[in-house]
Amino acid sequence: MTDVKNLLTNKDWSIIDGEPCKVIEFVPFALFEEGKIIEAGGNLPYAVVVIECPKLTVKASGAITHKIDFIHLWMAFHERTIKENEEVIIFWTAKNYKSKVYKILSRFMPKLWVMICPKDSYNILSDNSYRPELTGEKRYLACKPIIEWKPNVFK
Repeated sequence: MTDVKNLLTNKDWSIIDGEPCKVIEFVPFALFEEGKIIEAGGNLPYAVVVIECPKLTVKASGAITHKIDFIHLWMAFHERTIKENEEVIIFWTAKNYKSKVYKILSRFMPKLWVMICPKDSYNILSDNSYRPELTGEKRYLACKPIIEWKPNVFK
């Protein structure tokens, strides 16, 4: 991986707000055991994800700095685990909150909707010309999440 964009702050992440992103790698610096996060210490984020996204021309490395976002990724990768015929799709957003109060406090709110989907879901979600024979409900069902973790502050 030669060219990588770093997504460290909410401003960095905002360029992909609402876009489907395929998680290529999840690198935790913390652990989640017995319902508690064990932090690595220092100024490290909880984890880093390497993603590809249609709005980016290169892969991106994104810092996971919210506890709920970290727990949801941990649940996908370490509790549930990913099978060969699956992939993890995330949506980062600061616009999908239930109320204005959450929007005002969005800086401190979780931002990731984490989904385990059938393989190729990312291509279906990010490229309308991919598998054009799938339309309407068939297209939806082809990439429908198998399991998802959505923050309860989201709509």
